[in-house]
Order: sequence, then structure tokens, then C-alpha cells
Amino acid sequence: MPVNADTLSGTAAPGDPYPPPGLVVVGHFDQPAGYAVQRPSGCDSWLFTWTTGGHGRLRQGGAEARAGAGDLVVLAPGVGHGYGVAPGAGHWRFWWAHCRTRPSWTPWLRPYGTGGMYVVSPVPGVLHGRVEAAFARMLADARWTGSGAPPGTASADDRVAVAYGGAARELALCSLEETVLLTTSAARIPAVASGVDERVARAQESMAADPGHPHTVRSLARGAALSPSRFAHLFTRQLGQPPMRALREARLSHAARLLESTDLSVERVAMASGFASPFHFNRVFRERHGIPPGAYRTGMRAANSAPKEDVQRA
Repeated sequence: MPVNADTLSGTAAPGDPYPPPGLVVVGHFDQPAGYAVQRPSGCDSWLFTWTTGGHGRLRQGGAEARAGAGDLVVLAPGVGHGYGVAPGAGHWRFWWAHCRTRPSWTPWLRPYGTGGMYVVSPVPGVLHGRVEAAFARMLADARWTGSGAPPGTASADDRVAVAYGGAARELALCSLEETVLLTTSAARIPAVASGVDERVARAQESMAADPGHPHTVRSLARGAALSPSRFAHLFTRQLGQPPMRALREARLSHAARLLESTDLSVERVAMASGFASPFHFNRVFRERHGIPPGAYRTGMRAANSAPKEDVQRA
């Protein structure tokens, strides 16, 4: 028997309830001006939105974002939020999904986060079609009952689906994981402060894009079309730290993401993050985080798997 969302017809009704956190719920709306949802206590699940037309405005705690086509905005649980058609916009067409996230998504989203809101933007236009296709596949897969083949596509008028079965939930989450990976890998991380010299910004981006590469002051200066001494002076003056110290921070951040999201050994994490030896990696990681890499991984996984406290529903 097909699974539908009839029992959740009030996901944006008066009182603005939300789906139970154990489910995966996905939908596609095109709402006119005036549409708005307010949840002062937030909800127990994560909310993902992918805008395909018009503009939406989303608020999470003290953070706020205006979403246009090609923007992924994610709201974490437990924080008051609201969203709707942006002022002055005629409509907001968007995909949305309520679910509990997989632990591996946290390090991908973290660089884009402020106050429980993650704004992944701008996502290159070449990826928009694939991301929308992933959401459409998620909508179709959510309806699979486990009998026969999953639906090929969702019907044109199919707006909301609930993944009740275990296999349907995992298939839907796989599509959402594809979306998170594509967008967070391709979007430009808003890490460069305004006013930073373009040549310094390029060096920063090179470090962030491939921290494990054997960067040197000379190679980074060459990419910036500057002499090594001039590059090092400009970088330090503008960012308050020398290039090699900034590179070490980029490598430590990359290593932390690998520890959280993979089962690679500490030695392989060190190698993949550009550290010359596991001993050196252990020392600088402890200096930065206060605990060794193995203990950091254990602590982060325990925190991610711990059940969240129930929050009062709006």
C-alpha cells in the first residue's frame, strides 16, 4: 500500500507543527507571498531547504538568510526558527526535508554555520539540476514499501512523502547525503574577510581546497604572482598570521573533519592532512584541541550519537 503524507497535512498549518523526528519527510512547495511558518521552540529534526525559484527568508535564533535559486539552507534542531516568502518576493519555490542527519554530515556543513543555521551558497549552476534531481529521487524513494522496485520518479502533483520503512528512509537519506556532499564541496566557503587582497584570498582558498598538498611559501607566492618575501609580508599583515601557521590551521581543521566522519587510522589522517609524521600531528593536534586525535574522535562520535533532549513543540 503506498505511503502518503495525509496524516501530516498540517506541516505548515496554524500552530506550525512539524513531523515526528524519527521520520524522513520530503516535499516540494511553491508558495505565494504571505506564506510563513514560525516555530519559537524550533523542532526535534533538522530542516533542509533547497530553493529553485523566487526567494525565501529563513531565521534561526539570531541568524537570518535570504535564499534564492541554488541556495541550500539548513536549520539545526532545538533552536527557534521561522521561514517564509521573503519580503518583496512574489513566491518561493523550494524543496524541503525534515530528518535526523547522519554524523558524517556535520563536518561538511560546519564551515557554513552560524547559530544553528547553515547557508551553503553560492552553489555553481552546473550542479543545480543534479541537486534538484536528488530531491526528486528522495521524494520517490520515500514512498517505497519494500515490495518490488522503488518508484522511478514522483508524479508531477506529488508534493509531500513520508519514508516510514527502514529501507525507504535510508534510500531517502542517501539522496539527501548526495545533496549535502555536492553543495558543501562546490560552494565557496565564506571564510575570506572583506577587504582582503585578492592574491592573499587565492592562497587561502588553495590551502582550504587541498590542505594535504605540500604547500610552501614559495609555491603559494608563485600562485599569487608575488615574490616569497612580499607574499609572506602581505599575507601576515592582512590576516594576522604567517602563511605556514594558517596552513597548519587548515590542516588541523581538515584532520578534525576526517576524524569525525571516517574510520581512517590516526596515522592515515595525519598523512591525508599533510603532516610529516604521526608524532608531529599528535603534538600539534593536542595543542590545538587539548586532547589527542583518538580521544577527539571518541568524544565527537559520542556527542553525535547521544539522544537530543526533547524540546517543547511550537
